[in-house]
Amino acid sequence: MALGPRLDLRQSQSLVMTPQLQQAIKLLALSNLELEAYLAEALEGNPLLDTASADSEGAGGDEPAGEAPVAEAASIEADRALSADDGSANDLDVDLAESFHHDSASDNVGLSGGGEDIDFDSFAEHEGTLHDHLLAQVGERFGGIEAIVAGQLVALIDEAGYLRADLAELAAQLGMPLALVEAVLAGIQCFDPSGVGARDLAECIAIQAREADRYDPAMATMIAHLDLVAKGAFPQLKRICGVDDEDLADMIRELRGYDPRPGLRFGGEGAPAVVPDLYIRQTAKGWAVEINNGTLPRLLVNRRYYTELAEGAAAKSKAWLSEQLAGANWLVRALDQRQRTIVKVASEIVKQQEGFFLNGVAHMRPLTLRQVAEAIGMHESTVSRVTSNKYLSCARGLFELKYFFSSGIAATGGDGAVSAEAVKSRIKAMIEGEDARAILSDETIAQKLSAEGHDIARRTVVKYREAMGYGSSVQRRRQKALAG
Repeated sequence: MALGPRLDLRQSQSLVMTPQLQQAIKLLALSNLELEAYLAEALEGNPLLDTASADSEGAGGDEPAGEAPVAEAASIEADRALSADDGSANDLDVDLAESFHHDSASDNVGLSGGGEDIDFDSFAEHEGTLHDHLLAQVGERFGGIEAIVAGQLVALIDEAGYLRADLAELAAQLGMPLALVEAVLAGIQCFDPSGVGARDLAECIAIQAREADRYDPAMATMIAHLDLVAKGAFPQLKRICGVDDEDLADMIRELRGYDPRPGLRFGGEGAPAVVPDLYIRQTAKGWAVEINNGTLPRLLVNRRYYTELAEGAAAKSKAWLSEQLAGANWLVRALDQRQRTIVKVASEIVKQQEGFFLNGVAHMRPLTLRQVAEAIGMHESTVSRVTSNKYLSCARGLFELKYFFSSGIAATGGDGAVSAEAVKSRIKAMIEGEDARAILSDETIAQKLSAEGHDIARRTVVKYREAMGYGSSVQRRRQKALAG
């Protein structure tokens, strides 16, 4: 066999991700808030994109008769550019007039089942952070060098109110005597809220006990042995503290009244509100699924502006304008296709989980991405992108779309299965309803579930219980004893 260079012709097929297709996939995975930021950038970068205000609608739609052919030619040129993309543009070529939209907050009224959707949080007065609150007190109490040291200490206090610093190291960094730093910290520990500036839990509780004038030797001993309190070692505590049952019960009640994280009563930056991407409501004809467009600008392609810029422009400028027009058309169509895809997926979820929307979590069915994908004729990865970081609002509250997908627990009789979320809900109800004198073990919970028709192992009960934040039966028994 001869060895040497030669030319061969070979045919092959491969999937090519065009920039437009990549953009459409990216848009599909974005939440409404992320999409809002993305569109703001697009509006800045493309002069032919405009929002649907009264002026812009007039600019885009009421073109003079003499200029219409130019705009029409530009549209045809853009459509040709789109249609060359392996057929993917055909899926995006849809009628914009048929898509759901909410152009203002008032359009959202009544969608969540009530008569009004007023955002009362917007009326709330901004609450200062813990650091702001402490610095205001520093200005009232300290001056000169002490105020500088106090400012440094406040900066090292975390959101829970604890000082996360070594005083000796801080004193060395500031070039100050350690005694001065300790004295300033003692002053800060008298600030509001009580317990702030503590270096550990015991010190935090001790500060609050002193302020309440309850820091006697017995209480000091109990605070020094908080590990025994957590374990519920009451006989040992009575012996160490030198108190009887009644005194011990009073001391534990006092202890439970103190705040272990005093700084958290200040909101700080505040958690960002979750904005629903979809609204689900029941109507006489069935379930209505609508996109929340209240947070999004409604994009238009300003063809009149294209006509004005294209007249008399050089060939290079016309090519750039055609590029911008094609990009604007593509983005508008991709956005509409995104909405239709999300509505299609959400509608199937509502169909599959109708029991939840009607009767609650106990009636959730096991559901997978593959099931939804097969039902609506889409790829599983597309369904995964649609359900990521997106929330729906319904009469039962606000839920992430991923919440409706869970594994199934087989029925004891072998007929059908129930969602893992429904089983978690049942475990939660059992634990919260148990009597302090009859705490349920994991084995007992598994047996009760089995008697109700759920084939579940004890280790699965443990996994679900821990995921929901509930302690073991021993831990719950101690907690209820402390509470009692």
